[in-house]
Amino acid sequence: MELPQRFTLAERMLRPIQELAQNKLSGAAPLLVSAVAAMLWANSPWAASYHDILHMRVQVGAGTFLLSKSLLHWINDGLMGVFLFVVGLEIKREVLAGELASVRKAALPILGAAGGMVVPALVYLTLNTQAPEVRGWGIPMATDIAFALGALAVLGERVPIGLRVFLAALAIVDDIGAILVIGVFYTDHIAAPSLALGGSFFLLSIVANLAGVRSAVAFFLLGFGAWLGFLQSGVHATLAAVLMAMTIPARTRIDGALFMARMRRSLARLREAGLPRGRRLLTTRQQDLLLGMEATVGQAGAPLQRLEHALVPLVTFLVLPVFGLANAGVSLGVGVLDAYRQPVCLGIMAGLCLGKPVGIAGAAWLSVRFGIAELPAGVSWRALCGTAALGGVGFTMSLFIGALAFGESELHAVAKIGILSGSVLSSAIGLAILAYGKPTGNR
Repeated sequence: MELPQRFTLAERMLRPIQELAQNKLSGAAPLLVSAVAAMLWANSPWAASYHDILHMRVQVGAGTFLLSKSLLHWINDGLMGVFLFVVGLEIKREVLAGELASVRKAALPILGAAGGMVVPALVYLTLNTQAPEVRGWGIPMATDIAFALGALAVLGERVPIGLRVFLAALAIVDDIGAILVIGVFYTDHIAAPSLALGGSFFLLSIVANLAGVRSAVAFFLLGFGAWLGFLQSGVHATLAAVLMAMTIPARTRIDGALFMARMRRSLARLREAGLPRGRRLLTTRQQDLLLGMEATVGQAGAPLQRLEHALVPLVTFLVLPVFGLANAGVSLGVGVLDAYRQPVCLGIMAGLCLGKPVGIAGAAWLSVRFGIAELPAGVSWRALCGTAALGGVGFTMSLFIGALAFGESELHAVAKIGILSGSVLSSAIGLAILAYGKPTGNR
């Protein structure tokens, strides 16, 4: 008879938090709280302290090797690097064994995401044709996966699983497009020696993968070197994080059959040595056998999945909330009405609320019409259109691209208002479409 596992008080308290941290939908709550906190702080009597803290200079290093940047810069180049590293791991996993692993399964979200990037950019450019406003064309291209899935979760079980999978895959492809846009179009100058240094670390990481290196510490050191080289090169440093994610090993050392054989042998030896009784300290022999079993379990798992599993809580509860707190704060005083009259704000809102759903749904319809893809089981066109509208929830990546496009200029504040307003409206429109009637069944 198997005895029930007993958990300590600390384990029982932390277990719900750990389970929540591994859920994609959980990322929306702390990010929303941090964004609201930023808005309140930036519009409070202490608004000056909000901006002073973000522009405070932070020095890293010593002697001749000294980097001095604002706290906001470190957040957007450093912490966001961790976020995009996890995005890179997720992209690689989906391409190898997920929703993007086959052409037939990937066609609908890939083509939908392509339409959802091109059309919003064109909508923005119809309203903004002159510099510097034209630099914001990439802002409405992005979809925030945490907020979009969080909004979809409001409808609960009424939403078919195929719709959630489509939106998640679309957001991942969207992230790939946003990363390419950042690397190609939002790099003003390039320092070739620094870029070569960062590229060298990236190549070394590929070699380490091929040579069978599986140490997280080794890949961290190589990744830090690549990040530092990109940071000094002028190419955005977060691209190094995405590239490094592609080099993390995604294969196990042993297959399932060998894993089971080794575990059976280890269990047999453990029975011979004497099974652990109660909660007493293990003997040296028992400890050695358990460590061997732990090593076998490690060889049966891929480093990519272990890293993703370990970093998701960090991104959910630290990286994204800090980013939201640092980037969502914008004054909503009398200037907000003027912002709604400016082409940048109107272009972003139109791109998110109109361009996104038209681009996503239009490209999806064409792909199905010509037999390239097919609708997920139980998903109607109305439901897909509602989900396409949720694709206009830009937030994280939109704010990130907005900072790259406009820097510290007044247009940056205008862009923030457009992003926040467009994201809220897109969420409301998408939920209204999905809530109208039963969102299942192909019609």
